[in-house]
Amino acid sequence: MLQFSMQIDKEQYLIDRLHSDYIGDDAAIVGDTLYSMDAFFEGVHFEREWMSVAQIGRKAMLVNLSDAIAMNAQPQYALVSVSLPPQFTYEEIEILSKSMEETAKEYGCEIIGGDTIGGDKLHLSITIISKSQNPLLRRGLKEDDYLAYTGVLGESKRDLEKLFRGEEIAENSRFYTPTLRADFISQAREYLHVGMDISDGLYCDTNKLLDINNYGFTLLQTIEDDVGLSGEEYEMLIGFPKRHYREIMQIAKKTNTPLTLFANVTQNTQRFICQSHHF
Repeated sequence: MLQFSMQIDKEQYLIDRLHSDYIGDDAAIVGDTLYSMDAFFEGVHFEREWMSVAQIGRKAMLVNLSDAIAMNAQPQYALVSVSLPPQFTYEEIEILSKSMEETAKEYGCEIIGGDTIGGDKLHLSITIISKSQNPLLRRGLKEDDYLAYTGVLGESKRDLEKLFRGEEIAENSRFYTPTLRADFISQAREYLHVGMDISDGLYCDTNKLLDINNYGFTLLQTIEDDVGLSGEEYEMLIGFPKRHYREIMQIAKKTNTPLTLFANVTQNTQRFICQSHHF
């Protein structure tokens, strides 16, 4: 789905109202420290009947760690705020906290504090503090770069639609457990111009990347809407010079990372038609 203009969504409008030079990437960089935060709210990002408490804790942590991984950063610490509904049991609190701690530990991250309040639904907001000597930014795209994405997109959207229909999905569904590409990004960093995680769908996130760099694109292959509009994938969208194609593909093979080239960066205003996942 292509068009030559895009109406700004409310999320981006809010971000544009904030006046800070640190805003614009998956995380804010202050010195060698990166700060990021994402919410994971019942009724917005998930329904309680869809997921176990352990799955909720794990995904909440993974989607936050994704911002650090996307910027070639090592997560260090996490701050977690949780809104607990009245019916939430002590056993469920134990399961939730254990799930978040174990997931954070897999990536070398430690939960060091946060806040807990009572509420009508289960809501989580997590801040990740990470370190990087060579962060991967959204700015830096060049004309004639390749655009590519990792993984196989579309499963998250398909499984979400199944859940809305009251159907079951596989325990290993990417909707439950996104795959973070830490090894691929760290090894490929020296060859990459730009990168970001795909949280709002390939269409929308490609538009964001092009907007911030003032470029357009030419498609190298057809992308189906089920792929382009699949949000919450948390795969990587990257841009790199054509001369490093061989190195990038070798690293993808070495790290068992599926990689799809889909566009070439050009001097035009072409954009995808995308649907905001917010509001």
